[in-house]
Amino acid sequence: MFPERFSNLPPYAFPRLRALLDAHAPGGKVTHMSIGEPKHAFPAWVGDILAAHVHEFAKYPPNDGTPELRAAIAGWIARRYGVSLDPTQVMPLNGTREGLYNAGMALCPETRNGKQPVVLMPNPFYQVYAVSAVSVAAEPVFVNATRDTGHLPDYQSLPAEILDRTALCYICSPANPQGAVADESYWRRLIALAEKHDFQILADECYSDLYRDTAPPGALQVATAMGANPERVVIFHSLSKRSNLPGLRSGFVAGGPETMARVRQLRAYAGAPLPLPIQRVSEKIWADEAHVTENRALYQRKFDMADRIFGNVPGYEPPQAGFFLWLPVGDGEAATLKLWQDTGVRVLPGAYLSRDTDHGNPGEGYIRVALVAPELETERGLTAIRDCLYGQ
Repeated sequence: MFPERFSNLPPYAFPRLRALLDAHAPGGKVTHMSIGEPKHAFPAWVGDILAAHVHEFAKYPPNDGTPELRAAIAGWIARRYGVSLDPTQVMPLNGTREGLYNAGMALCPETRNGKQPVVLMPNPFYQVYAVSAVSVAAEPVFVNATRDTGHLPDYQSLPAEILDRTALCYICSPANPQGAVADESYWRRLIALAEKHDFQILADECYSDLYRDTAPPGALQVATAMGANPERVVIFHSLSKRSNLPGLRSGFVAGGPETMARVRQLRAYAGAPLPLPIQRVSEKIWADEAHVTENRALYQRKFDMADRIFGNVPGYEPPQAGFFLWLPVGDGEAATLKLWQDTGVRVLPGAYLSRDTDHGNPGEGYIRVALVAPELETERGLTAIRDCLYGQ
């Protein structure tokens, strides 16, 4: 029988979107802006590396990743954040979602101070956070991230009873869907809170290389500068966004030695290591920044485009990073359906990314719009959204 604890999980966002829209004809040329699947070109040399190592599909890949890939990732962390890690503190992931889900399995205790453990997460949130918590019989606690809180969760506002039961705390910066960035001050407060109440921070930083002007600080970077417990912060990164390779399913997790020993142990029994040709490609991609700079420039142009198109829309907030717009519309479902029927533009209701709480559903008045399509298609879609929903 399907475990009862999964019965309260809502349908995943995209089946809900299909149920909302697919019975209705689009009102124009279909423009897909609902899914965060990058459409920019990935480096042309990726195919050459893959072809050169295709014979390695005949071998079982090492569970923990090749020494070369772990060294390449550790080198990137050192360049990006100024933090030196032993390569054993890094493990490649078969898609970052694998690591974000398995973190609960590997790191969440069965009890916390004699009670059911709590897993904190922002609301709206990446749905895998909640499923990970439920899978280990922890209590997911959704903390609204709203305009009033800078679109980041205010974990300091939680009562001590919750914090003392907290085992894990998810945080996404730059944030999906709002594009908000946790600055150094935010990280310092959160890390200090985790030190006080002895929980681990799971930092989902998959959008860290897509920003406007200044590179966002990293959780591990700030924790190291603070001299925090080296097990306090676990970081997750991906090649999907920075390198336009979502189908490569290549990311990594990094953290303290004890944390990574537990993560590796779970991988040995239940994980799915990257095939060797994928690892070879990943080695080269983490070592190259030229393609990332080019990719970031394309998104920066789209940020400027969005500012120009929505600059006069009340409540519009320019995203700091990532590749989504979080647009206020009053009723996200109604706006999504109207936009589809009138224009053929497909977006995602914000409520599909968030949960009802005692303080309301922070996503219900928004739509999420992905800026992943080519520039002209993106401009056409954004203009249609403005004209249809805001009458400007």
